[in-house]
Amino acid sequence: MKPIIAITADIRVAASEVINERQADFAPRGAVDAVLAAGGLPIVLPYTQPELAGQLVTTFDGLLIPGGPDVDPTFFGEEPIPEIGRTYYKRDAFEIALIKAALAQNKPIFGICRGIQIINVAMGGTVFQDLGVQDPTCRIRHAQVAPGDFPTHHITLDAHSRLTSILKTKRAYVNSRHHQAVRKVAAGLQVTAQSDDQVIEAVESTQNNNVVGVQWHPENMWQEFPEQLNLFKDLVDRSQHTK
Repeated sequence: MKPIIAITADIRVAASEVINERQADFAPRGAVDAVLAAGGLPIVLPYTQPELAGQLVTTFDGLLIPGGPDVDPTFFGEEPIPEIGRTYYKRDAFEIALIKAALAQNKPIFGICRGIQIINVAMGGTVFQDLGVQDPTCRIRHAQVAPGDFPTHHITLDAHSRLTSILKTKRAYVNSRHHQAVRKVAAGLQVTAQSDDQVIEAVESTQNNNVVGVQWHPENMWQEFPEQLNLFKDLVDRSQHTK
C-alpha cells in the first residue's frame, strides 16, 4: 500500500477562469506529481475548523505543507508591518493545529517555503515579516525575478544533517521565491542549511526525523534537477513507518 500524503491546500480568493467560483481550494501540481513520482498517494486537504485537525491526521500517513501567502504575524505575537504581503488567517490557524496534531501523533511532516515558516511558528518560533527591512544582513535577492523553476542562489548544508544525506551534497543551488524566512528557531528544531547571507534555508527535528522543512521550491525543480525529488522520497519513506 502506498502511504497517503496529505498536501494542505491554498485558496483562490478571486473567481477562477474556468468556473465562476470564489474561494476555490487548490494545491501545486508540481507537488502532487512529485509525491506520485516518489511513490506516495497524494490527497489535497482544504482548511477546515482547527478543532478537527486531530481527527484529520488519522486519515493520512505523512503531511506536506507547500508554499502560499505570508504567515499572519499575530500568530507569533507581532503586528503586521507595512511590507507584509497577503495573509490568510484561516489557513494559518488550521495548519498550526494540523502540525501540532501531526507531531502529537508522530506523523512525518515536510514543509516547503511558507511550509517551513508555519511549522516553525506552530512549534513556537518566529518569522521575518520582510527580510528587506528586518534582516540587516540580507544581501542576496531571495524573491527571484527569474522563472520560478530556475535555481538562482546557493546554500550550504550542515554536513551531519539529514538534508545532506538526502541531497548528497553540502552545497546546493536552489530557486528562491520568498521575502519572509525563519527568524527565531523553535525549540525542537535545528538549522541545517543557510544561504551565504545567513538566511535560514532548512530546518529539521532535533530529537527524531519527523520534521524536514526547506525554504526553496523543490516541487518546481525536480523534473530538471532529479536530486530534488529525493526530498519527496524521504517524506514517503518516513511515512511508510507510520502505517
